[in-house]
Amino acid sequence: MTAMNKTCALLLGLAAIFASAAAGAQDVVIVVNSNVSISGISEAQLRDIFTGARSRLDDGTRVVPVLLRGGPVHEVFLDKHLRENPEEFRTRWRKAVFTGQGSMPKEFSSETAVLEYVAATPGAMGYVSRTSGNTAVKVLPVSP
Repeated sequence: MTAMNKTCALLLGLAAIFASAAAGAQDVVIVVNSNVSISGISEAQLRDIFTGARSRLDDGTRVVPVLLRGGPVHEVFLDKHLRENPEEFRTRWRKAVFTGQGSMPKEFSSETAVLEYVAATPGAMGYVSRTSGNTAVKVLPVSP
């Protein structure tokens, strides 16, 4: 391996490490429509909602989970709250759709679109990196 190839390999490795660290450092905020009455959610409840095992909140509200189409926030959400990688998550939902046990949640390409949809849709729940003071949604703390 030439010195140039070694340098390129080293730089690529460092870039991968920094990208991974940046994604891992990303905060994820769970948001719901402001009319939802609950004030917090457990990790287990959140996981059940976003994996299709649960369709109602503790207050009886029908919940409408929404996703980001991809990116660091989506990956951190999946890893931190669902303990899955993007491929495992997609496979789970494909099976549910194929067997008629569920339909894939709506996906949005931007956090702004997620916030707008959650604000306008009763029972909607999503995740973003920050709310930027959006008072049309409510932030839900997640407990272990």
